[in-house]
Amino acid sequence: MKYQKAGSTNLQIPPIVFGGNVFGWTADKKRSFELMDEILDMGFNMIDTADVYSRWADGNSGGESELIIGEYMKDRGNRNKITLATKVGSSMQQGGNKDISEKHILKAVEDSLQRLQTDHIDLYFTHWDDDKTPIEETLGAYQKLIDQGKVRYIGASNLSSSRLIASLKAAEREELPKYEVFQPEYSLMEREKFEGDIQKICENYNLGVTSYFSLASGFLTGKYASEKDIKGTGREPFLKDYFDDRGKQILQTLEEVAEQYEVSQAAVALRWIMQQPGITAPIASATNSGHLQAFREAVSLELDEESMRQLTEASSKKSTVA
Repeated sequence: MKYQKAGSTNLQIPPIVFGGNVFGWTADKKRSFELMDEILDMGFNMIDTADVYSRWADGNSGGESELIIGEYMKDRGNRNKITLATKVGSSMQQGGNKDISEKHILKAVEDSLQRLQTDHIDLYFTHWDDDKTPIEETLGAYQKLIDQGKVRYIGASNLSSSRLIASLKAAEREELPKYEVFQPEYSLMEREKFEGDIQKICENYNLGVTSYFSLASGFLTGKYASEKDIKGTGREPFLKDYFDDRGKQILQTLEEVAEQYEVSQAAVALRWIMQQPGITAPIASATNSGHLQAFREAVSLELDEESMRQLTEASSKKSTVA
């Protein structure tokens, strides 16, 4: 398996990052352990999570994913085999405020380290901007954590292009830690949050890019044919707006390309991202071994120019049928 350097870091990450948002949500502890065993055996040794995962599930309060990962690494004794990314900034209370102040970061990292049962985080992300904390304060907090050996590198997710460039310039000007990886929402369904200004900034500053919702919350797997299939499920809030003419066109094109290459639609959707300029690795999750087959397929697949054109054209906003 070919690993790629993440930005200017020393982290060598696999071509697909495993999304730990399912741990403690759609995958219980036993299943989560099995999934992590499988992905590591396959060579996918990076796991992405967040302190807030999975607060949204009934009965959860946040931190469930980190707790399961921590228990897994302790049980298996394999912390040194995993590149671990987690995030700070989301509220652990339903309806609470986002917070990337120094006070919050320094408290939140201790909570994450305790749940993860580790002394360091390989890649620590600003999950969301709070639009009020001075950039220098946030980066200064990360400097303290890096100096203490609790964080190796930092990244950012969901920042606006203006706040991202301001953060990168402040890091240069004030000699503070630089965001090395950016994590945008990006898929055939959602392209505008990365393509354009953000993509150019990442290329100009040599930022690694790990995209989330790479399979559009499962929509791009082809598992859900209509809104009836998601009615009353946990997926409904994420997918309800996708079943329009554009979404149907994307699924049709995915199906055609997948048949041509004799692979799953999920593999094609992941590979389309992997072949985009500036992308280091898409993030994707799974809840069973069958889903992981798409990871294997995507890594060995190479979409030709015509297939890439068809998918890009189908997912263009201009392709929407009136």
